Amino acid sequence: MVAFAERFDPQWYHVDRARAQASTWGRLIASGFFTVSALMRMYVDSVLSRAAADTSPGMENLRWFAPVYAGDELSATLTVTDAQPSTRSGELGTAFLQWQMHRGPQLVLQMNGRGWFIRRSPLVAPPPLAPPGPPTASTRATNAG
Repeated sequence: MVAFAERFDPQWYHVDRARAQASTWGRLIASGFFTVSALMRMYVDSVLSRAAADTSPGMENLRWFAPVYAGDELSATLTVTDAQPSTRSGELGTAFLQWQMHRGPQLVLQMNGRGWFIRRSPLVAPPPLAPPGPPTASTRATNAG
């Protein structure tokens, strides 16, 4: 956690133990981007490594609700809020996603984003319906009751 902050987010409340202890936080807090990275690892391990995933057009609405401390046990949930065929490719679908990360019952992080996944079958227009033909013996029996 501290090594990540020293390299990528060296703000005092992530790297200066003495100053963090004297602050309202009482100890070092994780960089929010460290927390997002941990969430991404969970997502890769539990979803992307098992899916026909492509790339992502991005994330949005990232919000941190509570600090994360060294040793905290975090859990995550992923909700697919919508899924649509991609406007770029009939082979791809866009999944609209919402991630939440918790420490126990407390929400610490939430973000929304999109992921592109390879569709099971490309979007193809169905064949036109043929007009019904004359009744046959089997359809008569079925239609008769």
